[in-house]
Amino acid sequence: MFAPLDQTGRVEAVTKRLVDAITLGLLADEEQLPSEAELAGQFGVSTVTVREALMALRQQGLVETRRGRTGGSFVRAPKDGQAASLRERLRGLSLTDLRDVGDHYLAVAGAAAKLAAERSSAEDVERLELATDDLRGATGAEASRAERHFHLEVAAAAQSPRLTQQEVQLQGELGALLWLHTGEHAEQARDEHRAITDAIADADAERARRLTEEHILAAIDRLAELHLGLLEP
Repeated sequence: MFAPLDQTGRVEAVTKRLVDAITLGLLADEEQLPSEAELAGQFGVSTVTVREALMALRQQGLVETRRGRTGGSFVRAPKDGQAASLRERLRGLSLTDLRDVGDHYLAVAGAAAKLAAERSSAEDVERLELATDDLRGATGAEASRAERHFHLEVAAAAQSPRLTQQEVQLQGELGALLWLHTGEHAEQARDEHRAITDAIADADAERARRLTEEHILAAIDRLAELHLGLLEP
């Protein structure tokens, strides 16, 4: 998340990194961000660049800056009000777009689950179990973030930096839409996460891949149905 950036579009790149981290749940609501100087050092950019990125985040309502001794920049996780704008975004996509991105995500998430079953440590499995429990009683945006967090943990357990990068990128591109209605199926999603976690813990690579693909395909089917419903007069 805080890896150094290249020279092009630095403000936009810092903004996107932080937006992805907040919407994916990597940064929690009310969590304090590092100082401007610390962020600049971690990203390899100037403090002016970080300041402009934080300004953009404040305009989006994703960061709140507080003054005083205990002040700083604090995360404001998106609330359920984002659902309406996500539906409008979905309306503008075609079924071909959804299928194409869905195919890409299936390939990445399925491969990550398979490798996680082959490579994960006991600590990785414990994190997956904790991520699964995050769905307990979750609703709305909280459930969506819990869903995305689980799949990021699977990618991390695969111990493949490139796959993890792909997971983050695709979650940023599709995740908010794909898991828009997780809250309505939270218990089912939790059961499916538990089954995937069990397969990874059992080192059953093919079962982990199959269960992950089935889980994602069901979400894509729900998204396609919602898309068609939005197009109806």
